[in-house]
Amino acid sequence: MERKKITRWLAMALTGAMLVGSLSGCGSGKKSTTEKGVANTNTDQTEFSVLSGMSALSSGYDDNTVLNEMADEAGVKIDWECMSDSVEEQVNVRIAGDQLPDAFQGVGFSNYDLARYGEDGTFIDLTPYLTEEYMPNLTKILEENPDVKKAITMEDGGIYGLPSGEQMGTAAIGDEEDYSIFTVPQFAMINKAWLDDLGLEVPTTLDELHECLVAFQENDMSAKYYGNEAGSTIPMSTGYDQWCWGQNIFYAGFGFTNWTNDIINDLVLQKDGKVDFVCTWDGYRDAMTYFHDWYAEGLMDPETFSQDDTQLISKCSQGYVGVSTWWYIEELMGDYASDYVFLPVLDGPDGTHNVTVRDGGGTNSGNLSITSACESPANLLKFYDQWYVPENTMQLQYGPKDVYFTGQDENGLWISITDDESQEKYGKGAGELKGEYEVAGPKLILSNYYTDTFKMEDRAIERLTDLHDYWMPYVDDTTTYPIDCVFTQEELDTIDLYKTDFENTVSEYEGKWLKDGGPSDEEWEAYLTTLKESCGIDELKEVYQNAYDRYASEE
Repeated sequence: MERKKITRWLAMALTGAMLVGSLSGCGSGKKSTTEKGVANTNTDQTEFSVLSGMSALSSGYDDNTVLNEMADEAGVKIDWECMSDSVEEQVNVRIAGDQLPDAFQGVGFSNYDLARYGEDGTFIDLTPYLTEEYMPNLTKILEENPDVKKAITMEDGGIYGLPSGEQMGTAAIGDEEDYSIFTVPQFAMINKAWLDDLGLEVPTTLDELHECLVAFQENDMSAKYYGNEAGSTIPMSTGYDQWCWGQNIFYAGFGFTNWTNDIINDLVLQKDGKVDFVCTWDGYRDAMTYFHDWYAEGLMDPETFSQDDTQLISKCSQGYVGVSTWWYIEELMGDYASDYVFLPVLDGPDGTHNVTVRDGGGTNSGNLSITSACESPANLLKFYDQWYVPENTMQLQYGPKDVYFTGQDENGLWISITDDESQEKYGKGAGELKGEYEVAGPKLILSNYYTDTFKMEDRAIERLTDLHDYWMPYVDDTTTYPIDCVFTQEELDTIDLYKTDFENTVSEYEGKWLKDGGPSDEEWEAYLTTLKESCGIDELKEVYQNAYDRYASEE
């Protein structure tokens, strides 16, 4: 997620993956009775306890028809303990207190967690079960997609979690190149009705946008055009370093975009294969000075640094905001959506721009791990193998047939319910309906599912079309750091030691400079020194470089 970090529907889809970053609890130290690399053939246990994350809209999984049908097919009973809040806390308590369920589902363990808990025996190695005998559906997928198996295999050769991922990209709408839906997360938009009223064109540069924002402010366009109270106009409002609703897209005019990153914030992989952190670039420093002037002039919402997405939506949907960022125009601007158009990627003061595209998609293995408490892993994995049947995956991600999926088209593809249909039948939108039925866990949606099993959501098609038509033409370099890189235990320890302090320090300095001005030469040098001496920037750069070099050598 981020947890509503994207849109209401997409955020729900990512709940499990975003619930836990790197868990802080210590491993139980309990060793599995199964020899590493050898399958446990005990089949006595048929009732299993599973602790699972879930969507905030979900009422739990006890009555989920899809899960119950799969459990019956596998001949097992699942005792669900589901929660949408405090998952990290509960997992830490269970592991530290050696009170393990048979499996953790939809938690979102990091590779660091998986390696650590695999090493100390808390999680069992699933490698010996990835065979036709135990998991035929997943085994077939791994044989046909070796990159997926590569992504979930830890440095010691063990696999401590089943794969999850969603290969949603522009190839699904007919593009020759397949760019992930996450490639450019922030779509910037401007009120064209206000521009037309003022006789202004849609800006193509940051300086031109500045002129438009000044005009919005001086003419109090919210009051003038929509009849809102005097002084209600907010020229520009976004979140601060938020995933799809931050200010980061506007930094492109200074040579970078530093939106939040699944690997580590501010990391980029350059064309020459060298990693770097954009937060040390001269362009980053120039951007802080430039946009501070906007903030000082009152063009940027002073609540940018504190508001949540609900507050932003409220302002935009009431016609107060001239410029913002979001996943869709319609969702953010509500009844005023038709007055807005997308902004292009804007050139900076030197006449250039550079969009450092985001990593996206990829495969993770943090959403299903079997613990050492499980006496009959083979029986439980029969249940989870059914998650890798395409129609089951489809229903676990969105909702059951005859609820979320209303029928099949002439090509046999299942069709999602529309917002209007959902409102009429269930009294809620399709996104909310999805949130109620979605199951967090090891769901792997391959790109061919959209052509073989179910039609992609209309909203996703719209988003990918916008990405292709409006944004990718501005992207010169699509190089991204691969999300599937695998790290050694020593590298994971280094990341665990420095990552949080590094990201927090950069964020604090950036916010300070945007609000207060700067940085001066002295402040800039002090900042770089802090990153080096206290935040491990050199150590982190070495770790990410070495991991990438290994990854590239195996391709």
